[in-house]
Amino acid sequence: MLNIGVLVSGGGTNLQAIIDEEKLGNIKGSIKVVISNKKDAFGLERARHNNIEAIYETNEDKVIEILKSHDIDLVVLAGYLKIISPKFVNEFRDKIINIHPSLIPSFCGEGYYGKKVHQGVLDYGAKVTGATVHFVDEGADTGPIIIQESIKVNNNDDCISLAKRVLEIEHKILKRSIKLFCENKLSIHGRRVFINE
Repeated sequence: MLNIGVLVSGGGTNLQAIIDEEKLGNIKGSIKVVISNKKDAFGLERARHNNIEAIYETNEDKVIEILKSHDIDLVVLAGYLKIISPKFVNEFRDKIINIHPSLIPSFCGEGYYGKKVHQGVLDYGAKVTGATVHFVDEGADTGPIIIQESIKVNNNDDCISLAKRVLEIEHKILKRSIKLFCENKLSIHGRRVFINE
C-alpha cells in the first residue's frame, strides 16, 4: 500500500472521488494527509469527515516537511491553485500528479485555472475539451501526460455546464491514474508515459 498526500485549494470533489475509490478497495494506496493553502477550503472538511489528517499550510518548506513525515509515495494536486517550486518537484520527482480541466497543451499554464479554463474553451470556439492527468515538472501544466479524455462542446454549453461535464471526466481519469501509479503500471520515457497493463 502506497502512502498518498493530497493538496487542495477548494471544495475537494476530486479528493472525495479518490476517498470513495479507496473505500471501495480499488486503489492500492491510502490517503495519509490532506493539505490546503486555503484555511476555509472545504477539502479540509472532507478529509476530517473521513478521519484523514487535514492541515492548513501556506509555507512550501513546511508542506514538504509534512509530506516527508508521512512517508508519502505519491503527491496528488487535486485543484491546488498554487504553482509549486522546482525544489518541491525535485523532492518528489516523478511522484507528483496533477489534474487539469482541459486537453493539455490547450488552455493550460499560468492563468488557466477553474472557470477561466472553460471560458477560454468557449471563447475560442473549440469543438472538444476534456481533462488531463499529468506528472508535474518545473513548468505550469508541462509535465508528461498520463491520461486524457475528451468530450464535445455543445452549442448550448456555458461555463457552468461545461465545467460540470468535464468534472465527471476529471474524477474518472484521476482515480484511474492513481490506481495505475499505485500498481506500478506507469513508466516515463522522455515526454511519453506508457501504461503497462
